[in-house]
Amino acid sequence: MNFVKRAALSLVARRAKTALLLGIFLVICTLLLGGFLLQGATSRQEAEAQRRIGVDVTVRGDRLTLATAAALGSSPLVERYNPLLRGAAKPSGLTPLTSDVPKPDDAKPDDATDDPGHNGLMLNGIRDSEMLLDFASGRSRIVAGRALTEKDAGRRVVLLERRLADKNELKAGDTVGLRSSDGRRTETFEIIGLYEDPRPDPSQWVAPSELIANQVYAPAPAVSALGFGTKPSTAVFKIGSPERAERLHAEAARVLGGDGFRFDVNDKAFRDQVLPLRRVGAFAGSLLWLIALSGAVILGLIVLLTIKERRDELGMLLALGEKKWKLIAQHTVEVTALLLPALAVAALGAQSFAEEAGETLLAREEHTASLPEVRMEAADLGRVAGIGLGISLVATVVPGVGILRLHPRSILTDTE
Repeated sequence: MNFVKRAALSLVARRAKTALLLGIFLVICTLLLGGFLLQGATSRQEAEAQRRIGVDVTVRGDRLTLATAAALGSSPLVERYNPLLRGAAKPSGLTPLTSDVPKPDDAKPDDATDDPGHNGLMLNGIRDSEMLLDFASGRSRIVAGRALTEKDAGRRVVLLERRLADKNELKAGDTVGLRSSDGRRTETFEIIGLYEDPRPDPSQWVAPSELIANQVYAPAPAVSALGFGTKPSTAVFKIGSPERAERLHAEAARVLGGDGFRFDVNDKAFRDQVLPLRRVGAFAGSLLWLIALSGAVILGLIVLLTIKERRDELGMLLALGEKKWKLIAQHTVEVTALLLPALAVAALGAQSFAEEAGETLLAREEHTASLPEVRMEAADLGRVAGIGLGISLVATVVPGVGILRLHPRSILTDTE
């Protein structure tokens, strides 16, 4: 009789043991598939966190200019960068907001035109508004128009705060005039967007240029052309991971010359989001190894006991001339045949298991968002099927070595 047919008949005849093996395989496949799904979800979340958050490196120094910032920003280590060039500008045909708090006696009068900070706007020259902390954290948001991007570098455009725009009855698409602090140069800027910053004004009197609503954002080259120089106070560079910071420091030393600059790495947000995910991913990886080894050992012991129980059957088959390798193959087929139904049932419950396990593990970590949607892919099922097949072979071939030492005469003699 064909050994495959004998394996099928054996599974039907030994229903209890078949159910036991099927249950063990179901648990193994569910845990393996859940581990792979959890690994995949954490990997996607980590990649998204690296893309969205990254690590911010802030550079300051006397030799920092728009040109050197651009040179350092062109490094392959840098994903995005943002210089900050600030200056108090005088509005032309635009009325800034003023503090509602009474002015102290020692403050300068409103007509102190020699100090634009008392009646002007704070003009912030940047490259990418989405890299600003307030926008990146979601505290400030665009309510009309669009954000300021690196593509606006050669344009005269600005972002205005919604309260400033409302007071002057302006909207996205309108134009405003801005003058240099000495009043000798005036440029016309187009309003490409309005943003909203919900923070309240200071509880004490401050100059108009220090009010949140009077913060105006424009491309750094346009601010420089208005007479505010070429030396930004800081430049922020976003890199993918903390491991790149040391290499970027060497690049900064080469571009800026020597060590006459300050190099600060802010990876707190990155660590808060990514490190917990890495711990969960490492746990899932360890779980996969543990399940695979434990499954092979448990199934191997069961098969070993089965071989001992079926010693008489094996002796009869050997006496009839059956080859020993076919007896081992029969046991392998019996175990492997249970893999497909176990995998099919596991596919129904593994996703829920992975989601609950991920949320439970991440709930212990601080500052970590919930796990993203767990997606089951054909590759995950393929990996589990491959590992399950490997477990089946190990669990049957290793105990099956004992079959090679069997002799039908001794078996039948012992039986008699």
